[in-house]
Amino acid sequence: MIQVRLKINGEIHALSVEAKDTLLDVLRERLGLTGTKKGCETGECGACTVLMDGRAVNSCLVLASTAHEKEILTIEGIGRAEKLHPLQAAFIEHGAIQCGFCTPGMILTAISLMNEKTYWTGKELLESMSGNLCRCTGYIKIIEAILSVLDTIRFKKEERRYESQR
Repeated sequence: MIQVRLKINGEIHALSVEAKDTLLDVLRERLGLTGTKKGCETGECGACTVLMDGRAVNSCLVLASTAHEKEILTIEGIGRAEKLHPLQAAFIEHGAIQCGFCTPGMILTAISLMNEKTYWTGKELLESMSGNLCRCTGYIKIIEAILSVLDTIRFKKEERRYESQR
């Protein structure tokens, strides 16, 4: 057994894991964080995407032992029913959720991309989101939802810039 300390959604977890345990399995089976979905288990579908130290990773490909001392963010850590994250609200508003299986991975990947930069074209987003598979929506509504949040962020930045020039 290997001792690991993981900071998951702001909370420290000290765990004993086996060398073969994936971060996905630890999140779902040991910690009950089932928002991270188990899809292909080969890193192809993106359903298990979480943020590790701010970067989107396929948790099915990350050994829990290599996540020692890392900061992990899952879908459970970004919003609550009473106060959704702006991307969660946008996905609902734009009809970007159908079965919902891919949604947590999509949202976390989008957050990672938005942390990189706030100016994306629809085509760039579609390419960058290509590691997240969706069998229901056809991606257009997902990209529209992400772009709407990016537009809001840019508008608020412009508004602040205008106010600071007064």
